[in-house]
Amino acid sequence: MEKLKMGLIGVGGIAVSRHLPSYQSLSDHVEITAVCDVNQERVKSVASEHSIPFHTTQYEELFPHVDAVTICTPNKFHAEISIAALNAGVHVMCEKPMALTSKECEEMIEAAQKAQKVLLIAYHYRYTKEARAAKRFIDEGEIGRPLVSRAQAIRRRKVPGWGVFTSKDLQGGGSLIDFGCHFLDLALHLMEFPEIAEVSGATYNELSRQNDIVNQWGTFDPATFEVDDHATAFIKFKDGATLLFETSWAANLADDQETVSVSGTNGGLDVYPLKLYQAKYGMLLDQSAYWISDDENPGIPQAVNFIESCRGRQTPLIKPEEALIISRIIEAIYESSDTGKAISFT
Repeated sequence: MEKLKMGLIGVGGIAVSRHLPSYQSLSDHVEITAVCDVNQERVKSVASEHSIPFHTTQYEELFPHVDAVTICTPNKFHAEISIAALNAGVHVMCEKPMALTSKECEEMIEAAQKAQKVLLIAYHYRYTKEARAAKRFIDEGEIGRPLVSRAQAIRRRKVPGWGVFTSKDLQGGGSLIDFGCHFLDLALHLMEFPEIAEVSGATYNELSRQNDIVNQWGTFDPATFEVDDHATAFIKFKDGATLLFETSWAANLADDQETVSVSGTNGGLDVYPLKLYQAKYGMLLDQSAYWISDDENPGIPQAVNFIESCRGRQTPLIKPEEALIISRIIEAIYESSDTGKAISFT
């Protein structure tokens, strides 16, 4: 079968560190035929280094050269470029979050449905071997009905000191919309996306506005720090389940904490590292039978899923309608923090 022709729009860090090498490792199935970036020198350099035949600074010029695109731009441009690509008959994988607003997400979904093309949002934590095995445990009834989930996406003093991560205009937010969104998505995925009843949240940016802040990931100007560096939320679902959530770029803790746990009626599990707890046999130690893949890089199974979905041989693991729900939760956390009130979804 002819290789899928792939384009990359935005060739910054996530494109060259995850997506480009993932596609290159699958060279029997996909070929990167075009790249685009507003930085002319950058896109020319990436094209030259990786022998990519076409490069441009105008994303519309890329569409005739590709079957599918992977969008790695600042969040502000996700909806605009995704919709343009879909309208041009091109499949889309868009980096998270789906868009800046839920309205933009809805417009992306409408464009994908009209074009009958794949729209996959790159919540790559779902593709980790631990997360996929945890979902199998839940699907097979090992923990019963999920009751309480906990999600922590906490970094110790690691505000990204590069790119546009601290620009509210370009990104829409900070630690919540950049990092925490992954763990919100994974928790909801494991809970099978129950209907939301209410969201209460609080966001902070006091730590990163201090002039003497210690930061392990580059430098930034505290005086112009516009976004959240810490967020918490309590989410209630219509079936009675709850989710406790916390994320941070700059927590005053000893170590990073990245975990999702789910407690159910018959047992519970932790995802990182994967552990299953049940009253009948304590902890299940033999996890290897549940690995879908031993690959430590979730970019590989994510790329495979996108390629095969474009071919019509798989279904996208992340449905755009689910990514829309995550964006609605993020909006509700910010609104709750601003108003001091819980946001009702009923």
